[in-house]
Amino acid sequence: MRAPLSWLREHADLPAGADGRALAERLIAAGLEVETVERPGHDVTGPVVVGRVLSFEEEAHSNGKTVRWCTVDVGEGEPRGIVCGALNFAVGDSVVVALPGATLPGGFAITARTTYGHVSDGMICSSRELGVGDDHDGILVLEADTSPAPGADAVEALGLRDEVLDIAVTPDRSYCLSIRGIAREAATAYDVAFHDPAILAAADLIPIDGTGHPGEIADPRAADRLVLRTVIGLDPAASSPLWMQRRLVLCGMRPVSLAVDVTNYVMLEMGQPLHAFDRSRLQGAVVVRRAAPGEQLETLDHLTRDLDAEDILISDGSGPVGLAGTMGGLTTEIDAASTDLVIEAAHFDPVAVARTSRRHRLGSEASRRFERGVDPELPPIASARAVALLAELGGARHAGSVEVSHPRAPRHIELDPGRPGRTAGVDIAPDEVARCLEQVGCEVERSSVRWTVTPPPWRPDLADPADLDEEVVRLVGYDRIPSLLPQAPAGPGFTDRQRLRRRIGNALAHAGYVEAPTYPFVGADVLDALMLPADDDRRNASRLANPLSDEEPLLRTTLLPGLLAALRRNVGRGSTDVALFEVGLVFRPGPGRLPTAPRPALDRRPSEEEIAALDASLPAQPERVAVVLAGDVELAGWWGPQRPGFWADAVEAARSVARQARVGLTVRADTHAPWHPGRCAALLVGDTVVGHAGELHPRVLTALGLPARTCAMELDLELLGLDASPVPAPRVSTYPVATQDVALVVDAAVPAAEVESALRAGAGELLESLRLFDRYEGEQVGAGRASLAYALRFRATDRTLTVEEVTAARQAAVAEAARRTGAEQRGA
Repeated sequence: MRAPLSWLREHADLPAGADGRALAERLIAAGLEVETVERPGHDVTGPVVVGRVLSFEEEAHSNGKTVRWCTVDVGEGEPRGIVCGALNFAVGDSVVVALPGATLPGGFAITARTTYGHVSDGMICSSRELGVGDDHDGILVLEADTSPAPGADAVEALGLRDEVLDIAVTPDRSYCLSIRGIAREAATAYDVAFHDPAILAAADLIPIDGTGHPGEIADPRAADRLVLRTVIGLDPAASSPLWMQRRLVLCGMRPVSLAVDVTNYVMLEMGQPLHAFDRSRLQGAVVVRRAAPGEQLETLDHLTRDLDAEDILISDGSGPVGLAGTMGGLTTEIDAASTDLVIEAAHFDPVAVARTSRRHRLGSEASRRFERGVDPELPPIASARAVALLAELGGARHAGSVEVSHPRAPRHIELDPGRPGRTAGVDIAPDEVARCLEQVGCEVERSSVRWTVTPPPWRPDLADPADLDEEVVRLVGYDRIPSLLPQAPAGPGFTDRQRLRRRIGNALAHAGYVEAPTYPFVGADVLDALMLPADDDRRNASRLANPLSDEEPLLRTTLLPGLLAALRRNVGRGSTDVALFEVGLVFRPGPGRLPTAPRPALDRRPSEEEIAALDASLPAQPERVAVVLAGDVELAGWWGPQRPGFWADAVEAARSVARQARVGLTVRADTHAPWHPGRCAALLVGDTVVGHAGELHPRVLTALGLPARTCAMELDLELLGLDASPVPAPRVSTYPVATQDVALVVDAAVPAAEVESALRAGAGELLESLRLFDRYEGEQVGAGRASLAYALRFRATDRTLTVEEVTAARQAAVAEAARRTGAEQRGA
């Protein structure tokens, strides 16, 4: 929200010496976020004066342009001759003249120069050249009855110099999206009088007489107040006065026409969005309702929108004419010929407006205010203020007003007057607590023990005692809260589980992976792209009530979507060799979960039952680790050629995690989306599948825009059975090792992991390690057969093994492999 200091001074008796920066410091101390203080017009220097056109001659030139050679009285006795290309002024009009030596906004220096055969001794200025508007089609003509005499300082007369505070309004301070709200904060910050524009406007309130254009609220949940005021006889040629245009520009809005400018001006002044309909284009009563199936609306931005059943509409007999609280419809738009208007002011449900705005990706100044909360008492006041301005500036006449209201009961909060002081850790007297609450507009009914506080209607954020604590503390001053560091007890350091997570991260980092934490939000389209079956439990995702993006409304049930998106971004930016990992939570709704979470009170600790109910409403959140890789895992160099990553690298990443968790991991072939059915491995601990690894399905890669042969792995750390207990150091044998090689022929479909498991079981405790060093398929072993060559290392802790012992252990291992997998010793 941009707030001109001159406008704030109209409603707050600020000290004469208080400039924009001083006010910004006070507002920041009170909790507002003032981002910048701009000083428009302060770059205008030199003689910029009011002039009166005495005469002019129009001259047509060979380039097709017609200019005027003007004589202008600038209060110097002798008029000046000035060449002007605009044609929108007459003799006797008052204009703004920049004389030689002046500098206009943007560093535009004015000099006397020869042009079109004359020496132009200055420049007659347009609104854009002065920085007071966007109009550059003609020069700025001042109003005759209020224009200063020729030679007067135009900078002061027009208020060209001002200061503008640019405030980032947080969602809980919706009232600060108006001059009214910021002026109230400024008055409180300086402890000076505040002149509420709503009260000033209410003094001349146009009564609701029940005549004029009819209105109706068909859905009281969508709106609880609707005011329609009819005005007739508006002069369509009337333009907005310069002071109004200037304020709109300083607030970041573009002047359009008198009717539009008045509604925008009142919205900025009071915070109540208004909408003006062309009365001649309305058909029947104005109705606030929800959208019906199949309805469409063409909004003012010329887009035809398919409406949702939850959208709040403004409609008439012809159908929808506006998205309530967001944007009007094109069919009832006012134009240059509109003379009869219907001014609509309403109080809409903030949540519904926010959802409509996000659903249609249609943010507006109106929706920005409605979704944060607008004062429900403003519709009759703000609409009356708009009618009064249209009557004053455009000759319009009031022709009736209608109001439909479903009043809500006022909110009351019970407050212990000592609570704000206890919350802040400082002594705050009860009288000071009451003064602070009254400064923000609350009504305080005191009693001996607990007070009853009634928040003002413009503060929907004040709902609990904690909110009142915050208001009191910020007005008392955060600087009164002592900065004391708590005495922290000596900590035990990392837990065993935290150390384990670090070991897993370090192991993957040492293997060449880069940690890439991603957002936990996904869309249903990503689950489709992963080719997950319809009955896959990974499709059962929790939906967010208020997602950051409508495209990603779900909580992830797998880590892969975020990692694959990160991989795609990196590849798209030129990193062809990428290996990423993430350790994080996934969210898996299951049976027995409560559909909605309870809302415990904020003035006490939740009970054990409430905590249990909160836990029961949450989805299960197991911790997982996942990796993705594409491109080369080993680069080319003097040591040899590059090696592209393939499915075995993903499996090895899983083995690295298992080693850190001190569990044995079994690998076997499997079919599981989104992996390639022929290059997918199931990862097991015992008989429990704890994850999968391998190459992703080609159709998944195409759908997600990923490189060919991209691989991935995902492990459930909860199912992995993480053992964080200390491991005794193994006894190191000082006796020599005995190495035996064995080559076994099995069916090609038999996993090497099964053969390895059988060899380990048969070899017994003398086997120190086992390694697969060769796999062969060809004519020598027959079709459909494979030869697996293993290196077996035997060692005892108390003696040197004899040849007979080693041979016996080797033969026992071969026998067990033959029994389990049908293996035959090659060459035997």
